[in-house]
Amino acid sequence: MSEVTSYLFETKALKICPENKPFWYTSGKIGPYFINTHFIYGSEEEANELLKFIDEEKENKKEMPKKVYEKTMEQYRTNKIYKTVIDEMVEKIKQNINIEEIDFISGGERRDWFFSYAIADLLGKPHITIFKDLSTVATDSKGNNIEASFENKKVLHAADLITEASSYIRAWIPAIKNLGAEIKWSIAVVDRMQGGKDKLQAENIESYEIVRVDNELFENALSLGIISKEQFDMLVKFKSDPDGTMREFLISHPEFLENALKADEKTAGRAKLCVDGNLYNL
Repeated sequence: MSEVTSYLFETKALKICPENKPFWYTSGKIGPYFINTHFIYGSEEEANELLKFIDEEKENKKEMPKKVYEKTMEQYRTNKIYKTVIDEMVEKIKQNINIEEIDFISGGERRDWFFSYAIADLLGKPHITIFKDLSTVATDSKGNNIEASFENKKVLHAADLITEASSYIRAWIPAIKNLGAEIKWSIAVVDRMQGGKDKLQAENIESYEIVRVDNELFENALSLGIISKEQFDMLVKFKSDPDGTMREFLISHPEFLENALKADEKTAGRAKLCVDGNLYNL
């Protein structure tokens, strides 16, 4: 198991549910694991502090990149976990991409910024900060605002997590295209292996990752005693048939959905989405 993988478990960036207690996802579906990749910034507390800082600063789009750049580089200098992750991402880039061909590094609001500014610094490349409204700010590798020519430039997008690549399709790819440039490569900390890589390939984007959420990852976690055999079996079943596995679980544990509908506001809201949308055809 790689250092980054072990750090995912250590920081609780990757959480495996206890047996018969799957997590509720924002979509209203359920599953046996939950990923908060940004926790690998050092810890959940430090990651949440940076998110709070970003939310406070992002009203001023021109000044925010420099401030977030300085925060992330200070963390890089002082936090072993975060430094290891960034160094592995940079090494992966150097192994697979001709650095000379990369004109810009980009990162999208908000969690991509945990990684994209540091990568831009270490590669000595200018950075494009992309906001959810598709607006952008260009900075040099040290976070200083620059006037840049984007026409026909090649961009490497750094991300925390790839699931189905919906953020790329909806926002990051169009935002870069609007500038006249093109995302040619993607580097992520984690690929959930849910079709995102194929969607990026269809957009002519080469996609790389440090950790894949696959059966090999679960086997490593089982061998190290991080998860039980029961948890492992559910994870493997879920990977092969997510909806079928969770439908089967809800049918055999009707109290799980009933209890969720009576739980705290967030859980109840997600459970209601599941029921109202009949997401598992119950």
